[in-house]
Amino acid sequence: MELSGTAAYAGEKYQMQEQHGFTVVLESQRPTHETGYHETALPFSDRSFRPGKEQVPEKLREMCRLFEYGRESAEARAKIFFRQAVFMQDYEDDCPWTGGDFVRYFPTYHDLTTRQLRGYFTWRTRLRKGDYGPIPTSAAYIYIYELLNGVGAASPEECIQKLREFEEGYLNSGIGDARMRPNLRRWMLEFAVLNDLPPALAREVAEPEMTERDAALAVLRSPENHSDGEVFSALCGLGGKKTESSPVLAGNGDKGKALFAQSWRKASAYARQEKDLFTLCFGERKTRQWFPLCNAVYYERTRQKDREFPLSDCRSYRCRNGVWQMEAYEKLSFDKGRLQGFLHETDARLRRYLKTGRYLRENMADEWADPYIDAAIGEDRRAAVEASRPKITIDLSGLERIRRDAATTRESLLTEDETEIRENEASEDAAPPAVEDETGDLPLNHAQLQILLALLEGRDTAEIMKTEHLMPSMTADAINEALFDEIGDTVLLCEDDRLLLVDDYIEELKQILGGTGNG
Repeated sequence: MELSGTAAYAGEKYQMQEQHGFTVVLESQRPTHETGYHETALPFSDRSFRPGKEQVPEKLREMCRLFEYGRESAEARAKIFFRQAVFMQDYEDDCPWTGGDFVRYFPTYHDLTTRQLRGYFTWRTRLRKGDYGPIPTSAAYIYIYELLNGVGAASPEECIQKLREFEEGYLNSGIGDARMRPNLRRWMLEFAVLNDLPPALAREVAEPEMTERDAALAVLRSPENHSDGEVFSALCGLGGKKTESSPVLAGNGDKGKALFAQSWRKASAYARQEKDLFTLCFGERKTRQWFPLCNAVYYERTRQKDREFPLSDCRSYRCRNGVWQMEAYEKLSFDKGRLQGFLHETDARLRRYLKTGRYLRENMADEWADPYIDAAIGEDRRAAVEASRPKITIDLSGLERIRRDAATTRESLLTEDETEIRENEASEDAAPPAVEDETGDLPLNHAQLQILLALLEGRDTAEIMKTEHLMPSMTADAINEALFDEIGDTVLLCEDDRLLLVDDYIEELKQILGGTGNG
């Protein structure tokens, strides 16, 4: 019989007949005896094969029961976290972290497994003892959140101290992720403001870039109240560090810094569209709403009282009816190009003045600054001329003694006839007026007064100097000393043994001496 590729089952035999005419028979031998089903013990039915069930500390169980499901708002999560943190603030564990990676935004205890919770609290136990070790960054944020909520410290000051210790031991040591630092610095400042801590402490913990910028702004806003070095550092800090490498400083040091600083002081008077230079460069202080600790898990338990918090001369915070505002100079408002243009123009003109370095091409757009830079250069020139003049220090008390000795000597040399003639002349002439009658309280003697009057009238003083046996340089110093308290500057110069009045003070001398001296 021919089958077309089919298989037939008959009893216990399978037969297959191929089209080529042969048959293949498969046989299966029946067991000689029947076997029944027997129960076999599975390996895990024996308790000895099961891993031990992890024991969860009762404290953790109680903490987990504090969580309230169905409340998913940020405020509700922060409140629950605060309650749990207070409950667990003294808890310690000894089960190192084996929870693998853990990444969450705004992490809380509820985001951790039991094993991770035990690992976190073990890490915190060691950290509080000064033993800083690695842990996932999101878990480390939980520790920061605890301190921001006042958990783990006895006072706000201690909270700040522990946060600074965390920065030093965990971030600065290289154990933790340095990218946490900007958040940490921001939160420490905001925590200090919320808890009304001293502004000096708040500045210490704030982000250095912000505090340095505010300090530089305060200097440039009132440059007359700060040293040349402070003004120069502020210009470099806000206008770019390129100015620090100028050849003006390489060979001139403090003088170069002083010229930059004085140029800014002079240019501060520049104004356009009723705005002074500082405002043109940095804008005006702006007020905007401020949301402290808004990007942290923080529960505000009481409403903030109304108050002012002046962080610095350029930044302050204000709370009214529980709403915070910040007033500060916004970096986005800075016209850095104008400041850099001023610095470039100053650098270019100072290089030419001091004949140093490669000369820079001046920009026509910055020519507005030239008069102020030139004024600073002019002051430096005059100061250099004044410094080059020899200085003579006179002991006025010794000068009076010398005069008395000279008069005694002169009298001893007179003949009897000369003495008689002088006595007759003295009896005929009226006594000269007292110094106080002519000069008020000015400590000028008769000869000094006559010299000043002669100079004011354009007369030569040589005869007076000869008659009174006076030296020009010593006379100039004595008169300048006598009038310094009244005028505050040098009024008389001595050049080639000639006395010259300083033009700037001629009118003032006329007023002091009661006119031009007509008698």
